[in-house]
Amino acid sequence: MTDRCRPVLSAAERATDAVELFSRASAGLRRLVPFHSAVWTAADPETGLITAPMLVENVGSGEGCAAYWESELLEENVVPFRELARACVPAAGLRAATGGLPARSARFRRLLLGQGVHDELRAVLRIGDRPWGMVSLFRTTDAFRPDEVVLLADLSRPLAARLRNFARPPDSLPREDSPAPGLILFNESGEAMSINDEARHHLALLPKGPSFPSPLGLKLPIWVIGTALQARAIADGRDHGNARVRIRNTGGRWLNCHASSLTGPGGRPGPVALVIEPATPADLAVLVAEAYGLTSRELQITQLVARGTTTAEIATTLTISPHTVRDHLKTIFNKACVSSRGELVARLFTEHYWPALPEPTQVQRPGRPRPSPNPRG
Repeated sequence: MTDRCRPVLSAAERATDAVELFSRASAGLRRLVPFHSAVWTAADPETGLITAPMLVENVGSGEGCAAYWESELLEENVVPFRELARACVPAAGLRAATGGLPARSARFRRLLLGQGVHDELRAVLRIGDRPWGMVSLFRTTDAFRPDEVVLLADLSRPLAARLRNFARPPDSLPREDSPAPGLILFNESGEAMSINDEARHHLALLPKGPSFPSPLGLKLPIWVIGTALQARAIADGRDHGNARVRIRNTGGRWLNCHASSLTGPGGRPGPVALVIEPATPADLAVLVAEAYGLTSRELQITQLVARGTTTAEIATTLTISPHTVRDHLKTIFNKACVSSRGELVARLFTEHYWPALPEPTQVQRPGRPRPSPNPRG
């Protein structure tokens, strides 16, 4: 990380939520890398799809925002976000990537050129291969310089780490009945044509952000539209990912939004069915574990701890030594900022976020003692 990054990161560290993080980072970055407009958005770390929140600065109509993401998912473009998520350098300027010929990008030809954009600099905010956010900066004059691309790339991981922290569950949520799944059907042209009352209920609780009119008489948020577009992209063979995104509603609860393209008579493309429903603990296991920086092995051990499994039994189940288990537990405690097994379970394995896990098949015993208060089990 260069010294030039420090003012941006210092401002971002004072943010109390993801929207404030985007706002502070954008203001600090604008002083170092001047730009005319910008879009900052969170991403689902497992699928790479956009999710709440999103910050849009000085961009035109809402319909233009929808068209931007439609182009991203359904058209051939230069440096799409899905490629930047895997690239050695997670940032790229459009003019530099096209050798000064940005019209090679459908996104530029169809959208950016008509809006007076001269160049776009985009980046994925990622940790390893997990994307936690995306940013697009737009200039109406001059191209982005190589050193400006490097600066934004250097900010990728530290901003992603801060954004990841905001995915952690709150300390507690009031218990409430779980609403039924909502369903929205989109026709072959991508228009929403049918919706049930449960979907309307879930949509009413989504955070504010770009949304667009539909024939149903209500506006659909960009995160829902993006998930439906991804389902169509998968059906068309343009992508092989999952049309699924987790969205946190205004009450702090996670929703799971997933879509699939149906098949009509004779194998013709049919409508896209989108389901939006309360996320199950299994839907959130990886997300919450990643939010605390747990590795897959650490997640396994934490799940076993939640069942009351002793250190010796964890070692037998995972075919590792008890000493290794204790080392993992110390690391887990440090990452979760707890000092005992009981605190770990209370912080991570609440009913709202985690599944009722089956007993490990390798260990059979008639009863379970209460969790040990320390890593030694």
